[in-house]
Amino acid sequence: MLVVDDSKFVRTTFATILRGAFDVREAADGEAAWSAIQSDPSIIMVFTDLDMPKLNGFGLLSRIREAREERIRELPVVVISGVDEPGWKERARAAGANDFISKSADAGEVLARLDKVLRPLATQKELQAARQAGEPSRDPLTGTLTGEYLLTETRKRFSFARRHGGELAVMALRIDSHGELARAAGQDAADELLARIAKLVMKQIRAEDSIARAADATFLMVAPGTSASQMQKLAERLRAQLEQAKLTFGGKAVRIVARFGISSLPQDRAERVEELMRAALQRLDAPQANAVASAPASPAVRLPADVEQALQTLERLDSARLGGAAKEVLKRLARIAKLVQGKAR
Repeated sequence: MLVVDDSKFVRTTFATILRGAFDVREAADGEAAWSAIQSDPSIIMVFTDLDMPKLNGFGLLSRIREAREERIRELPVVVISGVDEPGWKERARAAGANDFISKSADAGEVLARLDKVLRPLATQKELQAARQAGEPSRDPLTGTLTGEYLLTETRKRFSFARRHGGELAVMALRIDSHGELARAAGQDAADELLARIAKLVMKQIRAEDSIARAADATFLMVAPGTSASQMQKLAERLRAQLEQAKLTFGGKAVRIVARFGISSLPQDRAERVEELMRAALQRLDAPQANAVASAPASPAVRLPADVEQALQTLERLDSARLGGAAKEVLKRLARIAKLVQGKAR
């Protein structure tokens, strides 16, 4: 990581933030930065000021984007600036800047911007590596990622979010009407419609989000930097769009019935991204899944893990499945309630 600014204070501030996750080099002007970029292949990203002596940020950007060496030409560049000169942002964007950040930004914002820029580039390189190795990274029917590839990609994002206290949300989406259509019109027709639905969904997600086909008509989506409430809003929007989608088969309109389940950091306690994925999939079958099921609000008091898990299981309980056992469940819950009340006194 290279930080370029003629202010020692600014360089030190950004270097301190970045050194928790990266090796950092500093340069006081564009010329020094250009020399470092040419000689040091370990530099994977550049943070640069625009107003500098010898060679300013625009000149540095121009040299990077016009470099003969692909390693240099493809370097991500984030512009850092303490002034908002009219037209500077547009000029820097046109010159090839990937993003912009204020010199007054706090550590959380700097790391979030860094992750936003690096993640799509890393994903692209991983996809290229998978293709070169002959490993499938895309589901041939829907064009979404394969489940295995989604796991590989999102483990890094999960670790980053967990380490820095960031947000990350997982959404499970199941097309419940897929099976009905397969029985009525055949598997090929149902799969053709599923591919069209997948394309519709992929148009609604951001470049930094990832979606994979996890089962026959079930998808998993991972969205870094996203809270549970934000993911719920997306799910509701997708539900409305799917219900209103004018998809037809054999000249007849097809009704799409979708079900959603959501899990997230830090609302859900999870050590691995697989645990978040399982939680989202389990919530597909919760009674409230048609209203977008998500994690219950965190209690004011942290409960033991086994107690919390048991309570969440009870909260997701479908009374219709209990049948004649419902009364027994109520009796045992009443005994537990009396026991807890007695110890609380």
